[in-house]
Amino acid sequence: MKRNRRISAVAVLALAALVTGTGAGFAATTTPSVTPVATHAFDTAPAKAAAPTRSFQGTLPAPTGPYAAGEDVIHLTDASRLDPWVPSSGPRQLAVTMVYPAVPGTGTPAPYMTLAEAAGIVQRQKLPTSSGVTPQTLSSVTTHAFDGARPQRGKYPLVVLSPAHEDPRITLTSLATDLASHGYVVALVGDTYEDSGETLANGQTPPCAICGDPARIDSIPASRARDVSFLIDQLTHGNTGWRLAHLIDKHEIGMAGHSIGGAAASATMIADPRVRAGVNMDGAFKPAPMPGQINRPFLMLGTADNHPVGGDDTTWGQVWAALGGYKKWLTVAGADHFSFSDLDLLHEQAGFPTPPLSPERGVEITREYVTAFFDQTLKRIHRPLLDGPSPNNPEVLFQP
Repeated sequence: MKRNRRISAVAVLALAALVTGTGAGFAATTTPSVTPVATHAFDTAPAKAAAPTRSFQGTLPAPTGPYAAGEDVIHLTDASRLDPWVPSSGPRQLAVTMVYPAVPGTGTPAPYMTLAEAAGIVQRQKLPTSSGVTPQTLSSVTTHAFDGARPQRGKYPLVVLSPAHEDPRITLTSLATDLASHGYVVALVGDTYEDSGETLANGQTPPCAICGDPARIDSIPASRARDVSFLIDQLTHGNTGWRLAHLIDKHEIGMAGHSIGGAAASATMIADPRVRAGVNMDGAFKPAPMPGQINRPFLMLGTADNHPVGGDDTTWGQVWAALGGYKKWLTVAGADHFSFSDLDLLHEQAGFPTPPLSPERGVEITREYVTAFFDQTLKRIHRPLLDGPSPNNPEVLFQP
C-alpha cells in the first residue's frame, strides 16, 4: 500500500458526460432501464459559435454531521489476480479515497481529484475552452474534506461506495463526506480502466479500456465485487491497507453504489457475507439476485420516472420479491439519473441544464436517506425517516 497526496483538486461538470444513461435535461428525457453505454450530455450539447468563456467555480455541499471529514488516498495491489480488463498491465491496482470522522480545524483542504485525472476527463470529452471547464479551473472545487486531518477517537462502521460505469470515484464525494461527518469510515473505490482515469501508485493515470464496449458491462458488477472483497481484506486483516484502519468496526460493513455501482453492491453482498447492508441508487441489477441470496438489509433508491413499481426497469421488481431481509424501495419525483451523485450539482454550477428536482435537493435527499438507512442497519439506531412518507421530503415516494 502506498499513500499518495494528490497534486491538484478537480471538480467536474464534465463528469456528467462520463455517466452511462441519460436523464431529463440531457441528450434524452428518460433514463434507460438498463445501464448501456449512452450518448453523453456534453457530446450532444449544441455548438455555439464564438461563445464567451464562462467562469466556473465548483463547490460541493458542506457535510451536515457533527464531525469534520478527513481524507486519505491509498493505493492497493491485488497480487492474486491480473487486471480483468487489461491483463497485460499486471496485477489489479486500485486507487481508493478513504474518508473518515475527523477533528474540525485539522488537516488541509483535500483536492477533488488529481490534475492528471482532470486532464483525462477534459481530453476524453473534448470540452470547449468556452465552457470554462479546464483542468486548471476544475482544481478550484471545494470538497469540504481535509487531507491528513486528525481522526476522531473510536470505531466506526465502514461504508464502501461504488460509482456509475465510466464515472471516477470522486462523483460520490458529497455523499462520502456527509457519511463521514455522521460517524462512518467511507471507502470510495476507483475502478481502474473503467473511467477516464484513476491515478495509480506509480503516478500513471491510464485511460478507460472498456468504455463504449457494451459486451463488457455485464461483467462489471462481479469484477467490482472481487475488488471490494480484496479491499475489505486489506482494511480488516492486520490493518495493513491503511494507516487509520483501526478506526473501522470490521463487524459493521455496508456498501452503496450509483447506477452499475448499485448492481455491484448487490453482487458484493452475494459474494461476501461481511457486507451487512446494501444500497442501489438508480441502477439496473446485473444480474438480479435470486431468492435466498440476499437476506440482509437493502435499500433501493431511484428515479420516479424509471424505478417505481411496474417501471421500465423490471429488475427492481424481481429483486424486491427476492430480498429476504429488511428492505425499502423509494423513488424520488423529478430526479434524473445524476441526482444521486455530485454530477447534477456541478452541471448546474457550470450553467448546463438540470432536471426538475433541484440538484441541491437531489444531494440532500440522497444523503439523508442513505445515512438513515445505514444508521438503522449498521448502528441499530431507529430512523423514523424510513418509516413512511415525510412532509419534509414530499418528493420521496415509498413503494410497496
